[in-house]
Amino acid sequence: MAHRGLTFGIFLAPFHRLGENPTLAINRDVELIQWLDYLGYDEAWVGEHHSAGWELIASPELIIAAAAEKTKHIKLGSGVTSLPYHHPFLVAQRWVQLDHMTRGRAMLGCGPGALTSDAYMLGIQPATQRPRMLEAMDAIMRLLQMDGRVTMKTDWFEMNDARLHLAPYSDPHFEIAVASTITPFGMIAAGTHGVGVLSIGAGLPGGPEALAAQWKIAEDAAAKAGKTVSRKKWRVVVNAHIAEDDEQALDEVRKGERNETVTYFEDTLGRPPGRSDDPLVDGVKNGTTLVGSPDTVAKGIRRLLEYSQGGFGGILFRAHEWATREQTMRSYELFARYVMPQFQGSLEAPIGSRTWAMENRKQVFGNTPDAVKRAFTDFGAAVPEDFKARTLGGRDVG
Repeated sequence: MAHRGLTFGIFLAPFHRLGENPTLAINRDVELIQWLDYLGYDEAWVGEHHSAGWELIASPELIIAAAAEKTKHIKLGSGVTSLPYHHPFLVAQRWVQLDHMTRGRAMLGCGPGALTSDAYMLGIQPATQRPRMLEAMDAIMRLLQMDGRVTMKTDWFEMNDARLHLAPYSDPHFEIAVASTITPFGMIAAGTHGVGVLSIGAGLPGGPEALAAQWKIAEDAAAKAGKTVSRKKWRVVVNAHIAEDDEQALDEVRKGERNETVTYFEDTLGRPPGRSDDPLVDGVKNGTTLVGSPDTVAKGIRRLLEYSQGGFGGILFRAHEWATREQTMRSYELFARYVMPQFQGSLEAPIGSRTWAMENRKQVFGNTPDAVKRAFTDFGAAVPEDFKARTLGGRDVG
């Protein structure tokens, strides 16, 4: 059975090696989004980070605004906005403005903040980040209802008779999603508000096997809150790289992946919980890292769909620079050409048309030579004799 309607995109943290020109790296991020737009990818989610050297984008909104001017179709979201770092009224205001500026292509991804070093510099205790994210989401969702003024007071923000300056461009508002890792928190937050999910934990060891249980948490939270959640708004984030064959794909990414894992995730961050010592080897073996030929990657996506026990709405590739720039761009192109159509329902019609033509070739095309001869007989007075002879001889028919 064909899977129809699956969406594809990237989760752009981004990850850029230390020692490279950061200005060019940020420009490359915008260029990548342009390339994905041309190839027909559906969305790009852009991260927010403020320390640790590798993830250079401090303001997803600025990248979204720049990319929106250079693209036509791709939707652009924050992956994610760290809500405890911002007053929720200003988050809602900025995204309503982006909603207008992009004509409905902006999306808000929500999270508590990924890097402890960011929170430390802002004087935020890690234990408060998740509760503050929930409080900020409550405020944002109330503001977006545009139903009267909102007054709220917490231990870190206050709103008095607050109302958005503009109504959202999208009806009723732009899409919202919550990042989810290996804890139940993200799924509970998404279910409580009836919004989408970005399952970042799907790429960790044990992540695929936990997909079905994770989604059940979101459904239960939604039911408790009187909301609903849609699998169509559930994205699964994985690592991937595509080349013409499996061996070539692995060869292209080994060195870059080792550099990222050792110098960033181990030396800088101390290997966060749940991350493998060798994510490339273990990930390929366990199906959480899709590195290989188009056929291999397509099989991996089908396995993830099976693990979810009901499907999900989209696949997001964690954007990386494991390979060279040219190999990376080629990887996205190969995926768009040979894998995406298998999950969009766009191959059955042309394949079916060719099969029908082959099976009915004698009946359908059998009278073509006679039809050509009749054309010359009935309408060929002005046709040169030498051209007529060559055509009727069968060399130039058609």
